[in-house]
Amino acid sequence: MLRHRLLLGPLVIAALIGVLWLDEWIDRQPMPDWVFRFFPTASTTLPPTVALFALGLLIVSFAARELGAVFHASGVPASRRWMFIAAIAGLIVAAATPSRLSSMHSVAIVSTAGCIVLIGSMLWHIRDRNLSGATSAAGATMFAFVYLGLMFGFLLALRREHSAWFILSVVAITKSCDTGAYFTGRAFGRNKLVKWISPGKTWEGLLGGMATAAGVSLLCVYLTRLLGGPDESFAKVPWWAALGAGVTFALAGQAGDLLASVFKRDAGLKDSGRIPGFGGVLDMIDSILLVAPVAYWTLGKI
Repeated sequence: MLRHRLLLGPLVIAALIGVLWLDEWIDRQPMPDWVFRFFPTASTTLPPTVALFALGLLIVSFAARELGAVFHASGVPASRRWMFIAAIAGLIVAAATPSRLSSMHSVAIVSTAGCIVLIGSMLWHIRDRNLSGATSAAGATMFAFVYLGLMFGFLLALRREHSAWFILSVVAITKSCDTGAYFTGRAFGRNKLVKWISPGKTWEGLLGGMATAAGVSLLCVYLTRLLGGPDESFAKVPWWAALGAGVTFALAGQAGDLLASVFKRDAGLKDSGRIPGFGGVLDMIDSILLVAPVAYWTLGKI
């Protein structure tokens, strides 16, 4: 398992850095002249999140497929097609809702999309006049809409406020907790954290993950101050706030991991997929999904 992580991990990191670099490059390109004929007040440069949104579509597509399999294994007769549609719809709504809209209009857009997904999935399930499992299937579909679509969409919202490298810092802090918890837990783990949900997690591993995430958060602030860059937001963060952000992301990430473990255990599954060393796409992003809204509300406006 560790060998596969060491082999595939650098490839995943390199791919993420490449996508974020492309996203940053696209953001600096001038808007085509023909756009201003239809939208005179459009930005002078291409919108941010283009490459990140494309990556999100790919990730959410695979994760929705895995989530559908998990729900089916737990006995929920949800339509995998509608779970896929719901997850993608949630992401598109998050990406397409303009930042300049009032909060009321933004809530209205997201709520309307959720209503369409909910009613559409229920109508699809009862199309053969069989009402058995209609409520649980609709609930699973809405779960995909929120959990995969909207929660990943918080990364896009955060990207609108900051550079792509800010997103990389958030991901690095979150995943460093997973790494720190894994190695600390293997070396010193004695006391189980939540044995009935995830038998492998320990309090020692959690503390090691929190310390690692706090250290990486401080490193991000230090490197930003030292090297500068297109987004110097991290340079404004005092060291105590960086430590707090690292610990907060670590706790949120571990909570996200435990949340995913709940519905996997309910289905009798250990992993959501078969990626060597990682399990599945859902296993790779479960911590980030819960950190994304936390990061938006804590760091979005700095």
